[in-house]
Amino acid sequence: MNGIRRGYHSKSDTLYAFDAAWVTERRAPLAGADEVGRGALAGPLLAAAVVLGEVEVRSIDDSKVLGVNLREKVYIEVLKGAKAVCLVAFPAWWVDRYGVGGANREALSRVLEGLRPYSGCGLADGNLTLRPGVECLPRADSKSAAVAAASVVAKVLRDGAMRTLAAEHPRYGFERNRGYGTLEHRLALRETGPCRVHRLSYAGVSD
Repeated sequence: MNGIRRGYHSKSDTLYAFDAAWVTERRAPLAGADEVGRGALAGPLLAAAVVLGEVEVRSIDDSKVLGVNLREKVYIEVLKGAKAVCLVAFPAWWVDRYGVGGANREALSRVLEGLRPYSGCGLADGNLTLRPGVECLPRADSKSAAVAAASVVAKVLRDGAMRTLAAEHPRYGFERNRGYGTLEHRLALRETGPCRVHRLSYAGVSD
């Protein structure tokens, strides 16, 4: 076989094939959207939407299955080749005021609305009801290249934001836990109490 793997398809091939099939019954191009930070006790909820370019981004996948170094590499490749990218972030007080469900729905709606001039249809990860012309699909970040790209962009940018917040609020270990409810984080909350970037409406934050 001389080292040739006949019939082999990478995960990115599968994701791009999904997008190609998806738009055959809709209007191209596809804008994919995803959010990160919904379950965190602190920090922003951040959503991203991406319209990919013509060049295939190798190794693209759901951000949750990519290691840190590979995720950073994919992030750079996505930004270099994307036709359009839109971001929306809601701080902790916004999530407290409108609820995490409302924040999630509004963030995804806004990023896809921002790409409306550049896209023919929209797909978001999850099972929400968004604006007309936008569909949601559970685990779309592991099925669609555009949604996977959005998941990577959202994850990398939110992780960066949490590192910045860690420098401002060093007692909680945000650079490690990203604001999620790890044992380290919960112990710090018991000892110190919440800071301004905590979501006070979440159980265990201000109890």
